Amino acid sequence: MVEEKINNKELRKALGCFPTGITIVTTENEDGEPIGLTVNSFNSISLDPPLIIWSISLNTPSISAFRYNKSFAVNILSSDQKVLCEKFSTPATNKFDGIAWEKSPMGIPLIIGSVAQFECITHATYPGGDHEIYVGRVINYTYNNKEPLILSKGKINGS
Repeated sequence: MVEEKINNKELRKALGCFPTGITIVTTENEDGEPIGLTVNSFNSISLDPPLIIWSISLNTPSISAFRYNKSFAVNILSSDQKVLCEKFSTPATNKFDGIAWEKSPMGIPLIIGSVAQFECITHATYPGGDHEIYVGRVINYTYNNKEPLILSKGKINGS
């Protein structure tokens, strides 16, 4: 069997046909500063034990914080948090300036107003091509009835 070279741009378009929620995954760096990034590679794995999965690009400047801190939170964004999605998609510093957030009892930054939040400890990490895959064990969670922010075909909630 001969493999054809995959066109990354076209592959991204094809993968974008699967709608996904948008999250901000948060932790703290070695100095105790809040760190976060927009992630749409989030999914559940298991209820017993309670495990979730997400991935981070190896080129992401904050990857060292997730490697250092063995706890993190997945904040599923609500439909009125599009600005946060955009803000946390950049490699800028001080992403938490001017937004509503709080520290959980575990010391993890949580985005106020999210649809759901999952506080986790790192269960395992795996290489995944140009990404690092994180499996988290859910320690605590909250949720509400807000509408989630959705990404489909490169557009957020039909924008």
